[in-house]
Amino acid sequence: MATKPEPPAPPENSERLFLSGPRSRFHELSSVFEIMREFIRGFRTLHFVGPCVTVFGSARFTENHPYYVLSEKIGAGLARLGFTVMTGGGPGVMEAASRGAKSAGGYTVGCNIVLPEEQKLNPYVDRSVSFEHFFVRKVMLVKYSYAFVVMPGGLGTMDELFEALTLIQTAKIQNFPVVLMATEYYRPLMGVIAKMVSGGTISNTDLDLLLMTDSVQEAMDHIQKHAVKSFGLDQPPRQMGLLGEDSPLRELGNRLRAAPFRESRR
Repeated sequence: MATKPEPPAPPENSERLFLSGPRSRFHELSSVFEIMREFIRGFRTLHFVGPCVTVFGSARFTENHPYYVLSEKIGAGLARLGFTVMTGGGPGVMEAASRGAKSAGGYTVGCNIVLPEEQKLNPYVDRSVSFEHFFVRKVMLVKYSYAFVVMPGGLGTMDELFEALTLIQTAKIQNFPVVLMATEYYRPLMGVIAKMVSGGTISNTDLDLLLMTDSVQEAMDHIQKHAVKSFGLDQPPRQMGLLGEDSPLRELGNRLRAAPFRESRR
């Protein structure tokens, strides 16, 4: 009887090696420098993209799916508020949000993650950066975002959602609104969270800025109130030519100065 062949081993990558356990001091030091390079590359890529809102969700929805259409509307609404729309840069919800932002004259950024099965950037991303390490990518998504919009998605989407809620609960970030779009999809999850509140494992106040809705306008109003007005968003930092920071984002300052949220500060 013929034996069934073993499946091919997944290709090695730096994050898998880093998480595989203790290694030689040389390899651990090499990982430190590699991670530092990723952080620096992320900082240099994203420093001038302007105030962002990150949209999360499944890469599996096609353009005829209702959640794809809803994500397009979310992207367009964020662009009209003056935000740069940040996503993971891939297909599905990420493509839809970027597409909607572009249709409204907005700017889009993709923070891609390098996976064994390569994820291609969607054609609606203006500026992108790829990461080998998930934790570096997650830092960038929080650091440059003023709110999260969470569309229906899988484990990766849940990871980003609960990362944000944990940072809010522990006061690592403040005034950070999180919007769950699609009440039918997220109602069971909100039931689990309600059990956490009743069980005393989290407080009601941990969820003050968490909104679940089907309304794009309600989502935009929530972000306008808790991100725009709280942070007093204005314009991105100035570029320094001596550091090679003369990027194609120069027009972003003009867009931000004309954005609706500038009027909301007065």
